Amino acid sequence: MSHPQSLQEWLAHCEHLHAAMIDLTLERVQAVRGRMALAFDVPLIAVAGTNGKGSTCAMLEAILRQAGYRVGVYTSPHLVHFEERCRVNGEAAAAEALIADFEAVEAARDGAALTYFEFTTLAIARHLSRAELDVVVLEVGLGGRLDAVNAFDADCAIITSIDLDHMAFLGGDRESIGREKAGIMRTGRPAIVADPHPPASVIDHAREIDADLWCLGRDFNYRDDHQQWSWSGRGRRLNALVQPALRGAHQLLNAAGVLAGLESVRERLPVSVQAVRAGLATVALPGRFQVLAGQPAIVLDVAHNPHAAATLARNLDQMGFYARTHAVFGAMADKDLEGLLRPLVPLVDAWHLCALPTPRAASPTAIGEVLRRLPRADATHAPVHAHATPDEALCEAMGGADPADRILVFGSFYTVGGVLKDGVPRLAARHLS
Repeated sequence: MSHPQSLQEWLAHCEHLHAAMIDLTLERVQAVRGRMALAFDVPLIAVAGTNGKGSTCAMLEAILRQAGYRVGVYTSPHLVHFEERCRVNGEAAAAEALIADFEAVEAARDGAALTYFEFTTLAIARHLSRAELDVVVLEVGLGGRLDAVNAFDADCAIITSIDLDHMAFLGGDRESIGREKAGIMRTGRPAIVADPHPPASVIDHAREIDADLWCLGRDFNYRDDHQQWSWSGRGRRLNALVQPALRGAHQLLNAAGVLAGLESVRERLPVSVQAVRAGLATVALPGRFQVLAGQPAIVLDVAHNPHAAATLARNLDQMGFYARTHAVFGAMADKDLEGLLRPLVPLVDAWHLCALPTPRAASPTAIGEVLRRLPRADATHAPVHAHATPDEALCEAMGGADPADRILVFGSFYTVGGVLKDGVPRLAARHLS
């Protein structure tokens, strides 16, 4: 049988290699990695957690690039195009440039039934290992201990906030989930814990393996002075820092973890205060409380678990006055839909629920049933509309919005990616005469 010829054909091939989309184990990945002799000879930073991973990776990349380093980044999932998952010095890899990497994994797997994530992680790791880089940043996927990314030993591990998500695979409480996330730590190497209230399992694991544990509030901290902010670590303090260009109060927490990580590897990757300021001022990441200015304003956010939804609700409250809020929402069926929707119900005046192009997605009908169980404080229900696609839902929301309103697009990466697939949406809402 002939091999796939295009990236899309390779991705379709990967989807059919394993009976399950998720099958947590490192054995298959480690075996294939060994046959490929795949390794990194530059510092490697791994980022795990429930929320804030993408923002943390983006800030690391922006600061390190401002410091003059060539940076490779692997993140997942993507919003629109698979190539977004692999960035080399700020640019997404070209689709055709990745084909040789997929071919190399196929040749080395020797019949192993790799999952989609395992196969694509190995392909992107090979691509980054062969690029001329100074540092590599890898975002852990679903968990940590058994995630494919953990087949590579991190020189620095950063763990962001930990909350309830993917409980069917990681465990039903924060302690169990934290134990899985902590699996990316390595003996004697920096382990940055940026969660203000980490599960005891994270701290215990770091001590058991004798990792160089950095805890927020003990080894590093930050202070928000509104216009600027400051950070302090082990014997070093940075003052008059600009607020991160990524919106949301929680981004300072992510930024504090980033600076602790950079401080922990300072001997190998020195970074100036000027690079920190410039990186924070210029960092960009689509779909993370991304506000598209205009009338009406559009807010894009990939909040897809209760903790992220609660943060989104707080950020929306701080935006100022909007006459009405129209929400476009779609999510996976295995999510805690009630916990995800509850923080937003008091803020939303009209719901546009959309189907998503994956069998894992919850139907608009199922989401609507959850919403009907969650009345607002005034005991009323906002109108609910069902749509076949995210862009159709956005179009209808725009048609019903006034200039003083805002439209919130949130939930799955498929939801936000669905409205970005043809570029940033044009504002076409009806205007008051």
